[in-house]
Amino acid sequence: MPLPTPLRRLDVDLPACPQVLTRMMALMQDEDASLAEMAELVEGDMALAAAVLRTVNSAMFGILRRVETVGEALRYLGMREVTAITLHTALRAAFPATPQMEALWQHAGRSGLLMGRSARALGLDAMQAHSAGLFARSGQAVLLAHAAERYGALLAALGSDREALRAAEIEAFGVDHGAYGSALCAAWGLAPEVVHYVREQLRAPEQWPREPRGLRRLLALGAVVEALLGEDDADAAAQTLAPAGDCSGADLLAAVQAPWNRLRSGEQAAVASTVA
Repeated sequence: MPLPTPLRRLDVDLPACPQVLTRMMALMQDEDASLAEMAELVEGDMALAAAVLRTVNSAMFGILRRVETVGEALRYLGMREVTAITLHTALRAAFPATPQMEALWQHAGRSGLLMGRSARALGLDAMQAHSAGLFARSGQAVLLAHAAERYGALLAALGSDREALRAAEIEAFGVDHGAYGSALCAAWGLAPEVVHYVREQLRAPEQWPREPRGLRRLLALGAVVEALLGEDDADAAAQTLAPAGDCSGADLLAAVQAPWNRLRSGEQAAVASTVA
């Protein structure tokens, strides 16, 4: 899919979708696809298989014995979790590795994990929610890849202030990272809900009511997850965002709380094992 005219200000090409990811998404859409077929696909890419096994065996997942094959990982975690790990690994591999890029993907991985595990409590599709969180900052990766020095300085100075960063992006490049990320999602064939989420996530909540109910809930979930990851007041954020998200603040916070506690416990266990 070619970039729309408004996104051509940088005159860059979006990275091609990794072949393994294209085949993975086709499998996910096939109701007759088996765990064995998915395992064979992942195991056919040595780097991808290693990344899946490394992630599954991390303290974050709390598996009591070491998992040694992708097939075992699928049986323990299910297709959705392993697909999410595959998606994360393929996305990172499509961009050059730098400290800023690595920090971006670490944040994206946590966001995707939290959104995916919180989704069903709000009546949302878990895989779409995970993809939305993972790809939310993919436009930043495009800008970093093609204007590393200029955009890296903006990100370092304004990365914690979403509104200021968006304004600076538009002034400097004529487009914000939500639009670039949305174009990447569309080019890679992700679900329309993910494409729309990545584009709309930067808009103020008062602009959400014009969107479908499911997208409003997804936007509210993403904003609360960002508050948690940014160590802001998630309770206050949930209460503020709930009306625009067409859900209660209590339900929104409850959906996120248990996955957040598990994520924090896993990360703390990983740090403790590294220190030991």
